[in-house]
Amino acid sequence: MANSKLIVVEGPQGAGKTTITDFFRYSLSYTNLYRLCGTSDSSPTGKQKSKEMYENLLEYIKKMENKNINLVFDRTFFTEENYCRLGKKQYTFTDIYNKLLEEFSKLDFEIYYITLYLKDESLYKTRLDRSGKALYNTSSFDAENSIAQQREYLKMADEIKEKYPNINVINIANDRDLKLVEQELRQIIGF
Repeated sequence: MANSKLIVVEGPQGAGKTTITDFFRYSLSYTNLYRLCGTSDSSPTGKQKSKEMYENLLEYIKKMENKNINLVFDRTFFTEENYCRLGKKQYTFTDIYNKLLEEFSKLDFEIYYITLYLKDESLYKTRLDRSGKALYNTSSFDAENSIAQQREYLKMADEIKEKYPNINVINIANDRDLKLVEQELRQIIGF
C-alpha cells in the first residue's frame, strides 16, 4: 500500500516548473527532487536513448516504493512525448510513451500528474527572459513554442485522466499569486 507521493510536474518553458517543484521539495517532508532534461539527440537513435533512459528511471522509482520518501520530478517522459507530438524530434515516441505510462500508473505511490499552464498566454513573452538561466541547444525559448507545448500538455492531461483514474491529474493555472497556487496545491495533495 502506497505510503509516499510521486509528483510529476510538467508544462512548457516559462510555466513555473522550477518554482513549483522547489516549493514541493521544501514544503513536503521527506521529499527528493529530480530535474530532468531528456536527451539532445533528436535523430532516430535518440528514440532508443530516451526509451532506455525512461525505462531505467521507472525501475529506479519502483525501487523507491514504500520507503516513506516522496519523489518530485520536474519533467519526465511526458516531455519527450510532447516534443515528439509537436514535431521537435525526427521520430514518434507514442508507442514507448504508452508503455511507460502504463507502468507509471501501476507504481505503488499516491501519484500526481501536474500540468502547469498560463491562462494568459501572452505572459510567456516576459516569462521567457532567460537571463541567468541555462540555455539548451535543442530548445527554443519563445512564446509561440511555449503556447504550443501548453496546449499539447493540456490535451495529454485529459487523455491521462480519462484512461488512468488512479493517477491524480491536476491542471494548475500558474499565472496567479504564488501563495494562492501553493495553497491550492497543499489542499489538493494534502500536506
